[in-house]
Order: sequence, then structure tokens, then C-alpha cells
Amino acid sequence: MASVEELLLQASSTGLMLGALLLLLVLYVLFSASSFKEEANEPPGPKPLPVLGNLLQLDLHRLHESLCELAKQYGSVYKVYLGGNKVVVLAGYKTVKEALVNNAEEFGDREITQAFKNIAQEHGIVLSNGENWKEMRRFALTNLRDFGMGKKGSEEKIIEEIQYIKEVFENFGGKPFDTAQPMNYAISNVISSIVFGNRFEYSDPEFKEMVNRANENLRLNGTAPMRIYNLIPWIGPFLKSKRTIDRNLTDHKNDLKRIFNDLKESLQSDNIRGFVDSFLLRKQSDEKSGQKNSRFSEENLFATVTNLFVAGTDTTSTSLRWAFMFMAKYPHIQDCVQQEIDKVIGDRQPVVDDRKNLPYTDAVIHETQRLASIAPLSLPHVTSCDVHFNGYFIKKGTTVYPLLASVLWDENEWETPHRFNPAHFLDKHGRFVKKDAFMPFSAGRRMCLGEGLARMELFLFFTSLLQHFRLTPPPGVTEDQLDLTPVVGITLNPAPHKLCAIKRA
Repeated sequence: MASVEELLLQASSTGLMLGALLLLLVLYVLFSASSFKEEANEPPGPKPLPVLGNLLQLDLHRLHESLCELAKQYGSVYKVYLGGNKVVVLAGYKTVKEALVNNAEEFGDREITQAFKNIAQEHGIVLSNGENWKEMRRFALTNLRDFGMGKKGSEEKIIEEIQYIKEVFENFGGKPFDTAQPMNYAISNVISSIVFGNRFEYSDPEFKEMVNRANENLRLNGTAPMRIYNLIPWIGPFLKSKRTIDRNLTDHKNDLKRIFNDLKESLQSDNIRGFVDSFLLRKQSDEKSGQKNSRFSEENLFATVTNLFVAGTDTTSTSLRWAFMFMAKYPHIQDCVQQEIDKVIGDRQPVVDDRKNLPYTDAVIHETQRLASIAPLSLPHVTSCDVHFNGYFIKKGTTVYPLLASVLWDENEWETPHRFNPAHFLDKHGRFVKKDAFMPFSAGRRMCLGEGLARMELFLFFTSLLQHFRLTPPPGVTEDQLDLTPVVGITLNPAPHKLCAIKRA
């Protein structure tokens, strides 16, 4: 007999919410009595069905694509119902910017779904609001800058890590390999050196498990069963995805406890090794002074470090893997990148200052982020007050999806929005051009605090590896056979694949 999760997957992928899903939703309405009460002058949207809302009209496996399609019919501000939950969708560059930048306070809060509550209990930075979010974000920004995040200090850490990943690529001897784990470990080591004060060996089993669990949870939390779980939390015990996520979270906390305890035992105020040391010293200071209601708690330490570790690993490594895939698929573009690197840098180690002299390479990196659109829905926001926006009324507490994919694929902003085209970021003289609609890190109050570090990592890893290796499909596989269809989670990852990294002469 099929499991509940298998039924949910089958139902959501075909759009026919039958069997177990329909039964569960009927039971749900008996207990919660969802309603679709309309406010005056609300955004338009498809008519919802009782209980189901617009679920039958959406592909929960590729929700961002469904929402982009609906925007063509209902405009740049519209609403859908996920079950009984009303969601306002913001589509297109001008609308998303207007909301997140020009109305940052009104659209700046995070929606805390049931899955998010399970992860952080509204602690940390990414999954919290109010004063806790403000204080943890402020402390993180200040201290991460002190450890060189996005500056010279982190450049040195990245260049050190590049030597290790180059060795890994070389050891495959030009044979096909999956780039996922090596890149995840390399990028994770950069944020680990900033957060914990040291890097890990790629063979370290505890480190490998931490990285692999984090990536698995990101993937599972964006799947159709977990989206339905957020609507009907009591089905959680029946979902394999939910049980896996819970087990991973427990193991992750146990690993962090061991790391924190080791750091506490050797903690010295005159030798601060990383972000955790700074947090522990501040925590000790608040305890000694008897400060009441201090936010420097164990819960905030776990949540904040998890935010930094997960966000600092997945998004950058995923972007690099897309870049490698594009280079293998479009060898003429890879030719241009390598010719530019050879001409400007030669054999020496690339540094951040080289970026201004590598306009084509920089354009390729930006185009990778644009087309891959690895965070297509961003993370859900919620309105902090009643809002009158673009002629519509949006009530306080309404879930909002800033559809970043619709910004990065906006037909009004990009000449060929669905085709890999580095010329989007070049003028007629081949000089790099910034584009306002380039918004992969989101915008406004919830903009990624690690943008500076991520941009540095993308440039240094990409140029250094392309300097030394030619990326090709495996023998017997043509460029046309490389599949660019992503695996959907909270982020969009390349489908499992292998590439060859052939040492350049």
C-alpha cells in the first residue's frame, strides 16, 4: 500500500488531488473550517475552491513556474490560496523592487511556517522577526565584518581553500565525477573558518555529515509534501520527509553542541577565532552583568550559526555547479572565459582585484546567477501592517511571495530571459554593465547578509578552476544531452550529473 507521502507526491505532480490528499483536506476543513473571506480592493487571482483553494491549479513540485505563468494572466500583484492560506504574489522587477525596497518596512517580515518553527523556533536571523531579528542580524554583520567577511581576510581564506579543491579535481585525472560534494565541502569550509575559526578536512566524517544533512533538509523543505505539511501540520508524523528532517535537525544540534563545547573549553578573550567565540564572550558578559532578557542565548547561538552555515554553503556551491554545467554545455563561452583569464592573469593566482579586468568572466558569473535563479521564490515574507500597494489593499499578516524568478527572467528587463547570454551584462564595447534587475540575493531588509562573501567566492573559485581545468561532459555524452532541468527544493539545484575536469596544458 502506498504511503501518505507517495500519494501526496503523485497527487501534486499530476494536479489531481485524489485519494489520501483529498481525504486529509476534507478532514482538515472539519477541524479548521478554512474560509476565503474577501477584503475590499484585494489583488485579483484565480477563483479558489472550497478547502483546496487554488492547489489544483498549481504544480507544487515547480511552484515558481506555476506562479510565473499565473502572473501573465493576473498581473504583477495577485493572490492565490494554498489551501486556506492566502498568498499575495509579487512578480516582475518593478513590482518586487517597489515592495522590498521602497516599502521595506511593510513587506520586511518573515513568514514563519510550521516547518520554519520546527527548525529555529523563531530564533536566529533568517527565520525570526522583530527585535530578535534586528539584534542577531546587527551582531552578525558587525562581527562577520571583523573576521573579514567580504574583505581581504576572507579572500585569503578562499584562496587557501581553492588549493584543496584544485587537488580534488586533479585527483580525478580527467575522469567523470559529481561536482556536488567537493564544491559543497569547499564552500562550507570558507564559512566554517569564519564562524568556527577553522576549516575541516574533506574526509572528516562529522563535517561531511553536517554538510550533507544541511543540503538534504534544504531540498526536502521545498518539496510538495512539506508544502502541504505547512498547511496541515498534523500530517507530519505520516511523512517520511518530515521524519528525515527532524532526525537531521537532532543530529545537527548534537554536532554543533560538540563543536561549541570544544570552543568553550579553549575560549580566550584576547584570541577570538571566529563568530562563535564572539557570541560566547558576549553571552558570558551578559550573564556576569546580570542582564535580563539577553538575546545571547543557546537557542540563538544554535539558530544563528545554522543560518550562517547552511546559507553560506548551499547557495554559493549551487551557483558554482550551475556555472560548471553551463561551461560544459556551452564550450564556446568557456573558450572566451579561458582566453580572457589567460590573457589577463596567466599562471598566477587570481585575486578579487582582477575582477575589473575580466569583464566577460564577470558577465558569465552574473548570467549564471540570473538564469539559474536558485532561490526562485525567495523565502516567504509577511506584511507587518495593512498595506495599500499598487492600487490594492493587502491586510496585515498576509503571506507574500516575492517571485525572484520573475525578476531574473523579466522579459521587460532581459533581451533573452530564458537563454544563457553573457551579453546581458556587457555593453557594445565588451565592458561589464551592472543591471538593476539583477536581484539573486533578494533586496531590502531581508537581503542576504552574506552577499559580499558569496560574490567573492563565486569569482575566485570560478576563475581559479577555469584557469586550470577544461570542463566537459562525460565521454559519450554530448553538450546537447546535458539536462538543465533543476531539482527543486528551497533552492534550485542541477540534476545529478557528472563532468570531466581536464587539466589544461
